[in-house]
Amino acid sequence: MRENMTSSELVFMPLGGVGEIGMNMALYGIGPEGDKRWLIVDFGVAFANEAHPGADLIFADIRFLEQERDRIDGIVITHGHEDHFGALFALWPRLEIPIYTSGFLADLIEAKAEAEPGSLEIPVNQVEQGSRVQLGPFNVEFVPVSHSIPEANALAIRTEHGLVLHTGDWKLDATPGVGKGTDIARMNELGEEGVLALVCDSTNALSEGSSISEKEVEEELTKLIAKAPHRVAVSTFASNVSRVQAIARAARANDRQCVVVGRALWRFIEVAQEQGYLNDVPEFISDDDYGYLPRDKVVAILTGSQGEKRAALARVAAKEHPTVQLSKGDQVIFSSKAIPGNERAINEVINNLAAQDVEIITEKDAPIHVSGHPKRGDLRKLYEWIQPKIAVPVHGEEMHLRAHAQLARKMGVREVLHVRNGWMARLAGGTVKSWDEYFGGRLYKDGSLVGTFEEMGIQERRKLSYVGHISVAITVSRKGEILGHPQMALAGIPERDANDQLFVEIVEAGIFGALKGMPAKKRKDVEVLREAVRRSVRSEVNQKWAKKPVVAVMINLV
Repeated sequence: MRENMTSSELVFMPLGGVGEIGMNMALYGIGPEGDKRWLIVDFGVAFANEAHPGADLIFADIRFLEQERDRIDGIVITHGHEDHFGALFALWPRLEIPIYTSGFLADLIEAKAEAEPGSLEIPVNQVEQGSRVQLGPFNVEFVPVSHSIPEANALAIRTEHGLVLHTGDWKLDATPGVGKGTDIARMNELGEEGVLALVCDSTNALSEGSSISEKEVEEELTKLIAKAPHRVAVSTFASNVSRVQAIARAARANDRQCVVVGRALWRFIEVAQEQGYLNDVPEFISDDDYGYLPRDKVVAILTGSQGEKRAALARVAAKEHPTVQLSKGDQVIFSSKAIPGNERAINEVINNLAAQDVEIITEKDAPIHVSGHPKRGDLRKLYEWIQPKIAVPVHGEEMHLRAHAQLARKMGVREVLHVRNGWMARLAGGTVKSWDEYFGGRLYKDGSLVGTFEEMGIQERRKLSYVGHISVAITVSRKGEILGHPQMALAGIPERDANDQLFVEIVEAGIFGALKGMPAKKRKDVEVLREAVRRSVRSEVNQKWAKKPVVAVMINLV
């Protein structure tokens, strides 16, 4: 049971991004129970897969935020990855709360709105890295950190109860390529100031050691391209501006032109250049010129490193891209790592490329990718600098969170809190603990609509994908007489059973079996008739198929 709190407390409540990778959204609250001021950190999205048929995107459930809307002092976004800001376009109109983030992400939000017809223009307050903003009882400092996108920030959140460091996504990299590296001096200063709680990235908590630098990746790409006899195509995340710069420089070092393939890549490149990045690189060329370049004078940068079907690399691999083709002896470099769950899609792309006799190089073959998240060696250094009283592992699946918690304890942290989406953790103003307080649900974007799993009918679609659908229409007179012949439509049902009998005949037998066993008086009861036919058809099909389809029965009473 929760304590009866009448005085002010400081709480942390993640709505997404804990127990999973993606969909990051968290709340900090200050005040007594029932009367808190809130700060939202990040507003991310996750991408739907075959487990969510028909859905495009997944968001954290913000119904609690809608209830508390007048008590929320701002939304702070740590950096410009979709899993940290991608839900803004769909859900921000429900709240219309001021947004604070870096200039790079502010420009990216504007560019994305311009690229998608009908998108809402979202006002953003730009905050310089290293500066502070006061949002109600929260004083938020944007502390530069290295990540796989420019202008990533940890947040030093100062409150009346103490200082919380919310790391966002980060790593240590002495030569990050683009943008500022992690401000180690500032981290040490924060540690000296005294950190109440460290809310920290757990993605690589299972991996020992420290990450290599972006500079090393650039050097390896340069060597690989130098050895390549023909075309080279490099696929990476569109948002990884440092990697784009590394690829471009590696191309220039080998006297090759750099062709950009994919609208998302162009968007990030244009925003980066507007912000003063990507200056010391050769000119990027459109894929319209790809076919005119000699095979040994081209390096193409493509989106689609995660096997996305509509991305450039998948289309090239399937020989469906209008301007970019590969030939025997060309080389494709996957300068990325598979996100858990994408392995099958990536393997399909790799197999399609292999069928074209294209040479394939992945991060297993050479050091051509570096993660944007801290390994255990980096985490240890951060704990040494910060020395927090409380550790809250976030941003990771169960195994990552537990490994991080174990490391934090070994580093001398006495209070390590176990939280999950929808849980609340008290950091100050009472006993330090966490508990399952609120419903941490999800919302699904399906076309132009957003709703819960049930509202979007995703469960029913999932069932349909396994067992198919049968529609039956019957016309009945008010005397209970069957008029005409029942109409049937079968979708996703085998044509014949094991004895070569048509399933249309099997369904028909189920219909008439129900009708014959029912007196005319009962047939006048539409609901009774509908349920009897539905059960009979399902039973008949199940006997022949060992599966129970979804059956819809329409009764027309005349």
